[in-house]
Amino acid sequence: MSPQPEARSITAEPLTEAAFAPFGTVIDTAAVAPRPMNGGMARRFHDLAAIDVVGEGARAVIGLVEAEPYPLPLRLSLVERHPLGAQAFVPLSRAPFLIVVCPDEAGRPGPPQAFVTTRPFQGICYARGTWHGVLTPFGARQDFVVIDRGGRAGDAPGANLEEHTFVQPWTVQLPGTA
Repeated sequence: MSPQPEARSITAEPLTEAAFAPFGTVIDTAAVAPRPMNGGMARRFHDLAAIDVVGEGARAVIGLVEAEPYPLPLRLSLVERHPLGAQAFVPLSRAPFLIVVCPDEAGRPGPPQAFVTTRPFQGICYARGTWHGVLTPFGARQDFVVIDRGGRAGDAPGANLEEHTFVQPWTVQLPGTA
């Protein structure tokens, strides 16, 4: 009888600009001073994240994602990355969501790190080529604006999507639930 593999678990930490910097940008109105517009009747929080896209026919596109909640603790078995473009997610509700990222280790994902948003409407922009988990709301369904790369993805279909399945899944939990 072979021994059971040791359980792998991480706990999400609060999302901060400094902690998330190796993986992309935190999208948060606290990061910039608003500009008045429309005769002072509106405020614009400008240039919150750069959507870096490369390749023939590349362009930034905006979409809407309706995401169902995941049960927690999260069983993380799959991560992905997009080598040809950054990818931003901005929630349309005040609810927090879970973010999982992995450092790149010679073309493969390293041990994951997890974050949970700390402010209403706080979003993220994954840097081009960052290993990340799927969009992970918890508690209730959430809608998100997604800004990412459109256009041709290279010579082969799917060239802007790489997936990795962990042989042994990770368990991701929220702070205070370990």
